[in-house]
This record gives sequence, structure tokens and C-alpha cells, in this order.
Amino acid sequence: MIPDDMSRIERALLIIALLFIIVIAVKMTAYIVSLFLMSFVITLLALPTMNWLKSKGLSDFSSVMVITLLACLVVIAFIALTALSFHTLIADLPQYQDDLNMRLGDITRILASAGFPNVLSTPNFNISDVMNVGIASAMSLADGLMFLFFVGVTSFFMLLEAPQLTRRFERKFGKESETVKKLSRMTGYVIDFIVVRTETNFIHGFLFGGFLGIMGVHGAILWGVLTFLLGYVPYFGLIVAAVPALFFAWLQFGIPGAVAVIVAVGFLNLVVENPVYSFLTARKFEMPALIVILSVIIWGWLLGLVGMLFAIPFTLMLLLTFELNEDLRWINVTLGISHLFEERLEPGEPGSQHRGEP
Repeated sequence: MIPDDMSRIERALLIIALLFIIVIAVKMTAYIVSLFLMSFVITLLALPTMNWLKSKGLSDFSSVMVITLLACLVVIAFIALTALSFHTLIADLPQYQDDLNMRLGDITRILASAGFPNVLSTPNFNISDVMNVGIASAMSLADGLMFLFFVGVTSFFMLLEAPQLTRRFERKFGKESETVKKLSRMTGYVIDFIVVRTETNFIHGFLFGGFLGIMGVHGAILWGVLTFLLGYVPYFGLIVAAVPALFFAWLQFGIPGAVAVIVAVGFLNLVVENPVYSFLTARKFEMPALIVILSVIIWGWLLGLVGMLFAIPFTLMLLLTFELNEDLRWINVTLGISHLFEERLEPGEPGSQHRGEP
């Protein structure tokens, strides 16, 4: 509570100091904060499925167990497909090196004919060196698996506790109280974004991986999975995910293969990220580009890869907190995102099937 007798400058300095302390605290406890926030996002993502299973007559515990089993199967399938694709890449490494030397040789001849004879006179780029760096980073794989294990366990108990927590809030504040309605609206809004973003990423990754597979690009499954994961990072994610596929398409098929991948990436971005995304969502999740970019940078700095992947959901939760507080609502108006919190669609309207209030 800020004392009322403080001047405006003193209040501003105190708020800045408190924000600085919070940021430093989050940075120092990034592992725990990342674990909790990622578990919270996964819980929100699973809530619509849990509500649907409960509507079919399953208990809370049975619904959570079914979701957990399905999640384990999906994760195992993802890991198996990714490992198989990665193993194929490693096995064909000598062939890739020969292809690379041939492509670099072609570039050398083109440059020589243009009057630059010694720019790439000796192709000495070794793919094995790059792969060794990636394999060396696998030393932290155990830590990553441990983190995912804790995220899974935390998400399991969060999901199991969600209905109980909702009932406690309703008993304390009243089912029709403004507090419960605001909380339901906040969680439902974030759920809507996460579900739609996940559906869009899946379609994008499936189509891109399928196109690469039909084209014959090695590691097509791996690049499809990468597209699905990095699709959560706005603007940059899909571009970064396309780089490895572009490189291998160039190795295998030369410039025509690289051009084909570029055309496919542009087409999928145009179709999936606009009409498909607009069809799946009942609301335009349009935020100023500056806020989106700053969200990725700030959350990435604070929480690393988890912060980059879930920067937009984390930012939405923060902005929704501002919206629910009358003293902070002016921040959303100043940032130009107050339109995101206009009255939502009622059940039964187009797109409302994605709503997932607990």
C-alpha cells in the first residue's frame, strides 16, 4: 500500500523501484518461475478437454488421468519421431558433406566466372563440426527431461485442483459475483488464445512437414515438429524453423529446391497464419508489433526459451491483470490493446466452441 501523503514523483520512484526488484527476483528464480508458468499454461490448455470429459460423465480424477495418458502418448510419439528423424540425419552425414562440397563448388565456379576466383576456392565447411556442437549441447538433455518431468507433475496436480479451486472461489465470493465472472473471463480468454495458437501451429507444422516429406527433404518430420514448437514465437519463430529445411533442400536439390521451400513457407504463412487462424479464433488477438517484439525479448531474457515460446500467453495474463484492476486499466489504453478485452462472444456464436472457462 503506497502512502497517500507521498508526492507524485516519490510514488513514481517507489513504483519503479518495486518493478526493478520484481524483475530481478524473477530473473534469479527463472527456473521455478518458468516451471510454474509453463505448468499453468499447460493446465489452461487442458481445461477444455477436461470439461468435455466431465460432461461425458467422467469424474475429475478420471478426466485428469485420461488427459495425462493422452499427453504422455503424444510426448512419446513426438520424441520417437524426432529421434528417428535425427538419427537418419546423423547416419547420412557423410552424404550431406559430399553434397555440401558439391554445392560450394558450384558457387565457387559461378563466382570465378563473375571475376571472384578465390572467394570459396577451398570448400572447408564441415557439417560434422556443427553437428558435434549440437550433440555436445545434449549434455544438458537430462536437465531438460527433468524440467519437463516436473512440469508434467505440476500440471497434473494443477489440473486436478482446478475444479476444486473454482468451487472454493464460488463459495467465498458467490457464483454470480463480479470477482468470479472476471476470473472466469480472464482464464477463458487466455485458454482461447492458447488453444487456437496450438491448433494453428499443428496445422502449420503438419502441412510443412508433409510438403517436405513429399518433396523428399531429409528430416522432414523433425522440421515439421520444429515448426510446430517455434510457431509460438511470433514473427521470428516460423522463419527460424524454416532455415534448416531450406538448407537441406538446397543441399539435396540445389537452388530449385531452396526456392520451392521458400515458396512453401510464404504460402503457408499467408494461408495458415491468416484465413485458418481467423477461422479458428472467435476474436482477433491483434497486438501492436512493438509490444509483441518487446514481449518476446523481455520474457526471453527473463525465462530463456520457455519465456520466448510462451511470451504472448504470459503477456496476455499480465495485461488481463491490468484490465481487471481499475487503477491499472489505463496501461492497456495507453498501449493500444484495450480492444482485446471487449465483451466476448456468447456460447453458441461462431468460434465459441473454443471457450474454456472452468
